[in-house]
Amino acid sequence: MDLILWRHAEAEDAAEGMEDVARALTPRGEKQAERMGAWLDRQLPQGLRVLASPARRTEQTAQALGRKFKLRAELLPGASAQDVLELARWPEARGAVLIVGHQPTLGQTIAELMGMRAGECAVRKGAVWWLRYRERQERGETVLLTVQSPEFL
Repeated sequence: MDLILWRHAEAEDAAEGMEDVARALTPRGEKQAERMGAWLDRQLPQGLRVLASPARRTEQTAQALGRKFKLRAELLPGASAQDVLELARWPEARGAVLIVGHQPTLGQTIAELMGMRAGECAVRKGAVWWLRYRERQERGETVLLTVQSPEFL
């Protein structure tokens, strides 16, 4: 199984009285999402599931991919790594799942899967971490396939 974690691109600061989930991408964030979406579209297999937080900035980031996706409240800010893994059906699901979400949840998920001592891993805005679960010598292991940042595309 492949689990691709995509942090939303750069978003505007919340204006006074604005709910966090209403924050939109900045013009720079839109460019980040477009670059990463184009790169991902060339790399991702057909038939993968794409799940995104219903926050405006994550929905806008997911739209840049140009594929169908489902909004899932389980991915809103404050979600846990366990929420992400259950939603993705890690590691039992077949194929690939792309999750478009938030920090620190994505970083916590990566840290858990990679066995990092720190409880969280830094994930840059707009960046993708691509992980794979595989069986090796009768043991399951998580392999990091790639980390890509929109600034390097």
